[in-house]
Amino acid sequence: MPSEFDLITRFFARPTSLANLGIGDDCALLTPGAGMQMAISCDMLVSGTHFFADTDPQQLGHKSLAVNLSDLAAMGAKPVAFTLALSLPSSDEKWLQSFSEGLFALADKHHCELIGGDTTRGPLNICITVFGEVPVNDAMQRNHAKAGDDIWVSGTLGDARAALAFLKGEASLDPNMVKPALTRLQMPQPRVELGMAIRKLAHAAIDLSDGLIGDLSHILNRSQVGATLNIDALPYGQILQNQTRDFQLQCILAGGDDYELCFTAPSSSRNHILDVARQTETAVTLIGAIEKTPGLRLVNAKGEAQAFSGKSFDHFANK
Repeated sequence: MPSEFDLITRFFARPTSLANLGIGDDCALLTPGAGMQMAISCDMLVSGTHFFADTDPQQLGHKSLAVNLSDLAAMGAKPVAFTLALSLPSSDEKWLQSFSEGLFALADKHHCELIGGDTTRGPLNICITVFGEVPVNDAMQRNHAKAGDDIWVSGTLGDARAALAFLKGEASLDPNMVKPALTRLQMPQPRVELGMAIRKLAHAAIDLSDGLIGDLSHILNRSQVGATLNIDALPYGQILQNQTRDFQLQCILAGGDDYELCFTAPSSSRNHILDVARQTETAVTLIGAIEKTPGLRLVNAKGEAQAFSGKSFDHFANK
């Protein structure tokens, strides 16, 4: 049976060009570029909580890194490197080969190098810490939204939650529509290029991991502002088109696992944002406005108030 270090060498050790010192010592050494600061984020994926135990390991490798890169995207940071802490119930070499292929395919796409980590025996648990670079004082932050800002989202919302409802037997959906929605759930695409491109246009940003209303509320609370959202403007995928409005809104507003960007920007930046969206080949939609009055208000296209009782995901409130 291969040892811990054999597994690391076989499946995860690679030459590094960005780190001054990578895998093989007690610490990795990174030096940010001149005028840059490090953006650092950490996410953990736990079997049974974030993914099913029988999830395809290649897709899981991709998603494990994608959710971290999405955090960098929300700051407008360029990916540089990451560490991987991996708890495994057994040394399944076929599983590890597939997992590492999915992981490194996304890492290579974004020129993000694995520079260290840890491997241990235990329940399946994946923890990645990602490092990015952003010019000093240029990062988009949750506390920078301003009254009068537009609110934008990238891509479509709700696809991943609809796919999860299908897998859990909670919804009857068109099988022809499920496959692309499952891809959104299992292999989200972090909006790294868009995040870097809007960094000088947007005031505040967040990636949508737990649901739009909950994640946007983090911006509102940190910036001490409120917002109005037009629920008729919210973009959603084809899988939701023939569903009830209640199911649509539950998936779109509180579904989670979208890993799209929600950001605020002055209305004077609208044309520039649309230009950037075309350049990065990423759809963006204007869905509301930041206001001085605290709280989050939902309206329809006619400006009529709309009620919604759903809540975004919370690990300790949701059971």
